[in-house]
Amino acid sequence: MEQLPAKKRWGDRRDGYLLRDVDPMHLFVPHLYPNRADSECFVTEQIDLTNLLAYLEKKNADNPEYKYTLFHAIAAALVKTVTLRPKMNRFIQGKRLYQRDHLSLAFVAKKYFGDDAHEALLTMKFDDSTTINSVHDRIMNEVMQVRSGKREDNSTEKMGILVKMPNFLLRWLVNLLHVLDFHGKVPSALIKEDPCYSSVFISNLGSIKLHATYHHLTNWGTNSVFVVIGEKHLAPFFDEQGNVDMRPALELSLTIDERIADGYYYSKTFKLLKHLLQNPQLLELPAKEIVDYE
Repeated sequence: MEQLPAKKRWGDRRDGYLLRDVDPMHLFVPHLYPNRADSECFVTEQIDLTNLLAYLEKKNADNPEYKYTLFHAIAAALVKTVTLRPKMNRFIQGKRLYQRDHLSLAFVAKKYFGDDAHEALLTMKFDDSTTINSVHDRIMNEVMQVRSGKREDNSTEKMGILVKMPNFLLRWLVNLLHVLDFHGKVPSALIKEDPCYSSVFISNLGSIKLHATYHHLTNWGTNSVFVVIGEKHLAPFFDEQGNVDMRPALELSLTIDERIADGYYYSKTFKLLKHLLQNPQLLELPAKEIVDYE
């Protein structure tokens, strides 16, 4: 885990620290490839859910009303993974490389499953003491507020105001926002719950039975990791002798800005994430607690 500076310095952003002591390639590449959406790395992992489903069943035996779900477990695993692999919490904006000064997850919550259902964009910050229990409690509380109508996300509310402007004025304002975005000066009131400014943006497509695994990154904001959760299904798994066993599984796909780290770092990161999901008891530990996954 990286130790962040005690104080911000000239060149730092309100949401991150400018990385100065890194290899020249990672400083130069943003000038060659300035757009995040043009620098995507896409990886899909098939997760064996056997242990995780058994773990969730045991957790829910004592908590039938507010159940722990696959989404809660994956969110907790992502928090622990990014905490232990901090380069995954970097971003490039203004052609410069930054380390984010917080860890946040973002996702979309619907009031109910229907074509006309209201959606809310939720962004939540987590610290290095986070466990699956705290992730579960935070998400359940936020989603329940959305579904009860007590909460509307800040970003959607502000967009509702802006789209009432005349088109020519809105185009001018959006161009101005992109300039401010480049320099890290977009007003906090506009983006404090914008998922494009989160560490990890999660889309649970499996929950709506959508067979898709890929989602692009955006040039707006600072989000460098987009995760798509696929639908649970049976899949064949082979042992060393070639014997096959059908087990519950899901596809977990990550779209990543390839400029923030190298392939070896990504490989170990995906290995850790997969290990956590297949050994879910580790999610009971604080996010900062190191685990052996080699």
